[in-house]
Amino acid sequence: MNPLLTGIILFFAGMVGGALNAVAGGGGFIAFPALLFTGVPPVPANATNTIALWLGVNASARAYRRHLNISRRLLLPLLVVSVVGGLLGAFVLIRTPAHTFLRTIPWMMLGATLLFIFGRHLTRLLAISVSGEPSWGAIAGAAAFEFLVAVYGGYFGGGMGILTLAMLAALGMTDINAMNALKAILGAVINGMATLTFLFAGVIYWPQGIVMTAGAIVGGYASAHYAQQLPQSWVRLVVILTALFMTVYFFFRSYL
Repeated sequence: MNPLLTGIILFFAGMVGGALNAVAGGGGFIAFPALLFTGVPPVPANATNTIALWLGVNASARAYRRHLNISRRLLLPLLVVSVVGGLLGAFVLIRTPAHTFLRTIPWMMLGATLLFIFGRHLTRLLAISVSGEPSWGAIAGAAAFEFLVAVYGGYFGGGMGILTLAMLAALGMTDINAMNALKAILGAVINGMATLTFLFAGVIYWPQGIVMTAGAIVGGYASAHYAQQLPQSWVRLVVILTALFMTVYFFFRSYL
């Protein structure tokens, strides 16, 4: 493929991916397929996607920081398990054969999408809330959820934002901007740990990663401001439609 065309595709994929992550997650559903389309092998594509969107998430986190309102007693355990889970997931990824990894992608996307759609219903079933000063039981439940999200995020960045929002919805959070603020911080930590692992393993494709990173930063920072003005129902609909489309795409790619 022509290098100029490759650069244009990756920049705009990074910009759209960064914008989606700023709104409600799912940027990897765009960025990861773009890397595969331009010839990057599956495992390096996921690693490159992780580092590119990581900086985009950091940009959006700055725009959302005024919405962050969570007890430190809950935030610290979530950060700790994010570090451990992110490292573990990334280590498993670099040990996974490319064929096996490709076949797990659609199932992970499907699970994340369904959890995002029905996460609010889990709130009533779990009877867990993170509002106010949470109990130690609520903290343990939230930390257990976040550890699973972190392992998933370290292993496969696509859909991690959706999964995080689903987890927060299941824990009783309802304000999409506050959820995005916490999601951006946790996502930055998870992807940061995964990025360190991928750097040491030498599996990142730097030319493609740099171009996509530039797009992700532009899309992530700009969209985080505008997304806060959108109706929350619109935000959810955009993410759900994107996630469903890419889930179907990867089922066809992997099994047909």
